[in-house]
Amino acid sequence: MKSSRPLRTLLLSLACSAALAAQAQSAPIRLDVPAGDLASALDAYARQSGTQLVYRSDQLKGARSPGVRGQMPAQLALDQLLKGSGFQPRHGGNGAVLIVAQASKSAVPARRQAPASGPAQTESTPAQPQQAEEPPPTTDLGTVQVTGSRIPRTQVEGPAPITVMTSEEIQASGFTSVPEVLQSLSQNSGETQSQQSAGGADFSPGAQQVDLRALGPNHTLVLVNGRRIADFPLPFGGRSNFTDVSSIPLGMIDRIEVLTGSASAIYGSDAISGVVNFILKSQADGTEVSYRYGQTERGDAQSHVLNVSSGFNRGAFSAVAGFEYSHQDPLWGFDRKQQDSSFDAPNPTRYGYPPRNFLITDWWDDYIDPGEATCDGLSSLNGGNMGYAYRRNYGYYCGSDQSVAYRTMISKRKGINAFASMTYRFDNGNEWFADLQAGRHELSLFRAPRTWALMMPDGNEEGYFYNQATDQVEYWQRVFSKEEMGGLRNGMVNTVQKTFGATTGLKGVFGEDWDYEVALSHSQYKADISWPQIVASKANDLFLGPLLGYDDDGFPIYNAPHDRMYTPLTRAEYDSIFAYTTYHPQSSSQTLSFTLTQADLFQLPGGPAGFAATAELGHQDYDLKPDPLATQYYYYSWKDSNGKGSRNRWALASELRMPVHERLNLSLAGRYDQYRFAGRTPGRFTWSAGMEWRPLDSLLVRASYGTAFRAPDLHYVFSGPGNDETSVPDYYRCAIEEPNETLDDCSYSSEGIIRSRAGNRELNPETSTSWTAGFVWSPRHNIDVSLDYFDIDMRDQVQDLRASEVMRNEYECRTGVQPINSPLCVDTLARITRSADGGIYGVHVNPINVARENTSGIDFSTNLRFDTRIGRIGLSGGYTWVRDHEIQVYPDEPIVDMFAVNSGYDIPRTKANARLWWEREAWSASVQANRLGRLPNGWSYDEVWEAGDPGPWLEATYRYNANLQYKFTDRARLSLSVVNLTDEKPPVDPTYTSYPYYDISWFDTQGRSYYLEFTYKFGGKPL
Repeated sequence: MKSSRPLRTLLLSLACSAALAAQAQSAPIRLDVPAGDLASALDAYARQSGTQLVYRSDQLKGARSPGVRGQMPAQLALDQLLKGSGFQPRHGGNGAVLIVAQASKSAVPARRQAPASGPAQTESTPAQPQQAEEPPPTTDLGTVQVTGSRIPRTQVEGPAPITVMTSEEIQASGFTSVPEVLQSLSQNSGETQSQQSAGGADFSPGAQQVDLRALGPNHTLVLVNGRRIADFPLPFGGRSNFTDVSSIPLGMIDRIEVLTGSASAIYGSDAISGVVNFILKSQADGTEVSYRYGQTERGDAQSHVLNVSSGFNRGAFSAVAGFEYSHQDPLWGFDRKQQDSSFDAPNPTRYGYPPRNFLITDWWDDYIDPGEATCDGLSSLNGGNMGYAYRRNYGYYCGSDQSVAYRTMISKRKGINAFASMTYRFDNGNEWFADLQAGRHELSLFRAPRTWALMMPDGNEEGYFYNQATDQVEYWQRVFSKEEMGGLRNGMVNTVQKTFGATTGLKGVFGEDWDYEVALSHSQYKADISWPQIVASKANDLFLGPLLGYDDDGFPIYNAPHDRMYTPLTRAEYDSIFAYTTYHPQSSSQTLSFTLTQADLFQLPGGPAGFAATAELGHQDYDLKPDPLATQYYYYSWKDSNGKGSRNRWALASELRMPVHERLNLSLAGRYDQYRFAGRTPGRFTWSAGMEWRPLDSLLVRASYGTAFRAPDLHYVFSGPGNDETSVPDYYRCAIEEPNETLDDCSYSSEGIIRSRAGNRELNPETSTSWTAGFVWSPRHNIDVSLDYFDIDMRDQVQDLRASEVMRNEYECRTGVQPINSPLCVDTLARITRSADGGIYGVHVNPINVARENTSGIDFSTNLRFDTRIGRIGLSGGYTWVRDHEIQVYPDEPIVDMFAVNSGYDIPRTKANARLWWEREAWSASVQANRLGRLPNGWSYDEVWEAGDPGPWLEATYRYNANLQYKFTDRARLSLSVVNLTDEKPPVDPTYTSYPYYDISWFDTQGRSYYLEFTYKFGGKPL
């Protein structure tokens, strides 16, 4: 019964929208548009009337408007607004109003080409009758480039749903960073890294991702101005490549366009789950300066952001440029009471023990009691918080409950981004263009205090040794205090990010009626990343003394009095075993493209057919450039792999848009991509088709279908050898030595091993199919709703071969289930290393094409806008309900429902957002609400939930932002944003036993925060 609730919610929303449409009055609207620049007047008219206007801004230069005030029908008001300007309105079948030059006037004729700007917001407005006595003459129209198609067209809706967020909406929603904006998207449902993620600190510090449809960040294509940008130079989770969205400057964004579903036939590989296109500002008619100051309600995590943008026109040359400076103070775990101590654990008696800063155990892992007096002698450490501690079932040790909070929730960050966009129009109608972007950021975060235990030269981290001083096998562990380190700042992970992008090219008219564009783009991402480390051999010598040999059981022998463990290190001693391991990773991407478009290829009953063809040459490379010592067993518990590689590609693509009837448009796209890497040339043809049917002026019915393929990530292919430690069941030894025992009771059910890993140069591309079907309904100009069903089926997904799977295959090969000479058995036996006594020592794995993943569901959105006596009021919202999301990691394994209890996955079935806004004269206000559907609790996520435990779910959570703006003049504006308006905290999860005791992928304890921004504009049209 519960699964039907989302559908009932959607139907109820549709019914409510229909009721609102039926009750809507046809009364005149109230307008207040001052005389002046025509473009400014049209912008004000569009905002106040809710009418979608489409026009070429360059045509309107110098044109003036007499303005309009009072109450009157929207069409009459627009006619008055355009009176004497040389322009007139023309209504499109999709409801958009086109502003075109009158034939009798000397307005500059429009040329058929795609400007840098993209689509306006998706809105369908019913056509209204012309007021003129004579029908307007046919005029060649300027066109709009829409994400999801390369064909310029006057429609603002296509066969696949597109979500558009403008810079004004982003500011009014209270968002302060690009990751915050994307996190609010209902379609962005994947579990990605936050600034608190330990994995993010280890593998990709400072970077954040977008994960449409929860198919993995590497399956979402991120573009800037429609161009590919370089990946973050380190892989996500040490495995796959991805794009860092945190490096994109929020203040430079004009709008964000999100196309969900496969777009591979248009954009090439990487676009399996969708496309996120960041459109940067490309126009400026003056100088705009804004400064934003922010801090939390508790007075910490202060931030400063300064934005300056300007532009000018000098004859045929025009340019816009700007920069953004940002500075963010860090926020520490100990700054929030909810997570400043290990005693904040949900069950302190069982889980709230302090970290084991000073620990010695025997062979059976029983803690060797240091005595309270010994711990009292250490009480000055960690700010006087070190003390005598006890862990149930284990024993006593010396620990600090506050040291668990020595980590950053928000990273320290400062940096600058700069951009410029330039064009030069030649007398022959051609145009040169160039876009530049550069950024440099310094970022610091604290992952956790450094630790040490015995690690042998071969990388063995079991840590046990025979201690001559006590005549027993022991294990020693140290977590260093902030006093020994010389302060927490000496344990920061430090990153310097340097990004650069450049695009240049020519566009114009080829022949008489073909538009062309040739463009060369380059993007690079370089970083210097330093991690604090403990040098294993030096720390071994400092704490344990020289290695004296090995005993009969193979344990290393040391003579180490316990006093050495319980003596704090001097700063000099700590520095003698401490070092930074520094990487210099880099990545780049280059694309040379040539595109031809023809908006009138041939005539069909519904109008001219549009055509586009594209040829591309591309290159992509990356190089991890790690510290050479980090690829050896040099630093404690840190042995990394190298990775370096490149690939070339070429592609041919074409797209055809066919208005087969005045109310029916069909589109078809096809593309062939071929990659060249590692001596291989995988290639594939992909295609997509779309349908747009308008049975009524107010109703669009649409559908799309597409195939896609994705070449394997560079790091999956070129990753160098690296090791880590894990445990596996030894199926073969259990079967031979303990045949009467179950696996759980077998002595070899969990054997510690060294797992080695390397890339796989024989990987095949991943493939997928995707389709959508839905409608957009706009019964009035101020009401629209959309509902779309989506389905994505991905196959041959790359996953790492499981070490446990290798062990199972070995068992089957050695016991005759599989032929011992088969390719599977030959490969399996070569992956396993056993010691002389038959024990398992190591297993080698690599990425393979194995998994299949499918997701389907519904996206719903609505926009309502009304004029009232108290001002203009609007409501917009989006809702995504995922019908199912299933994965089959191995062909012989069952299909896993990722929403099921104990599935081990952590994604929401539902996400929603809504924004309520109000405008009146100089004032505007809005409230943004975000809803995150229920998630599995800690036990369910860890696959250990059992009947009788607390319920396996965390209920849905809500977060609210608010924004209030006031315009002192038409050039000065003050804005106050409140993030997390109701000061919501992470939900209490009694099963989440690891610090900080909540899911850091989805929640934080930053609390209510305030941001005050002042904007002033010099010259040009008003704000």
